Amino acid sequence: MKFVSWNVNGIRACVEKNFMESFEDLDADIFCLQETKLQEGQIDLELPGYHQYWNYAEKKGYSGTAIFTKKEPILVSYGLGIEEHDKEGRVITLEFEEFYFMTVYTPNSQNELARLSYRMEWEDAFRAYVKKLDEKKPVVFCGDLNVAHQEIDLKNPKTNRMNAGFTDEERGKMTELLDAGFIDTFRYFYPEKKDIYSWWSYRFKAREKNAGWRIDYFIVSKRLESCLKDASIHTEIFGSDHCPVELIMEL
Repeated sequence: MKFVSWNVNGIRACVEKNFMESFEDLDADIFCLQETKLQEGQIDLELPGYHQYWNYAEKKGYSGTAIFTKKEPILVSYGLGIEEHDKEGRVITLEFEEFYFMTVYTPNSQNELARLSYRMEWEDAFRAYVKKLDEKKPVVFCGDLNVAHQEIDLKNPKTNRMNAGFTDEERGKMTELLDAGFIDTFRYFYPEKKDIYSWWSYRFKAREKNAGWRIDYFIVSKRLESCLKDASIHTEIFGSDHCPVELIMEL
């Protein structure tokens, strides 16, 4: 099975930048979006052969996630089941016979770390939610986790230390998550691979200079390790300040 995840930074804008062409070329079994930035009824995406599931933020033009899947799930749920965390359309969970599949758009800690304390609460709630699912069935989850875990995961680690996305606190929560029985699939296949990123600032010609961050992930339960076949980051695909990331598994 091929899974793809892409923070599109506004699906309506991305559609104007060859989204459909990329979607068709990637031909994923499950394709996930983060930061859709719309409300119900603001777009009509025709995706023959796919079931569509959208989670919208209460705030207009903000956050939001979507999953498009060829196989219909047994059950679909939205959010973490905690009201304070479920107003921004950040999580969708699909239950299949053999596994759970989730997409997530983790809150950004923002300038001057204005939202870092909330982010820490979110991290604990999200980890507890994933661990609870994992007790029942293995989990595959993906999305923009808004953290570069290790120094290898961003171009300029020294000058960015303690900036949003590379604080000790955020990196520590990512370590806790992986230590709870999960695998960062890209690093599983490419532990030493440098200069491969999934997000670049729109400022300072960052993408042109490849001054990026790897903050988009596919994470899986450790017991799915034998199912892993490959992981990739599609740096050649434009249309957003992020590029799609991919995971291939034999399930």
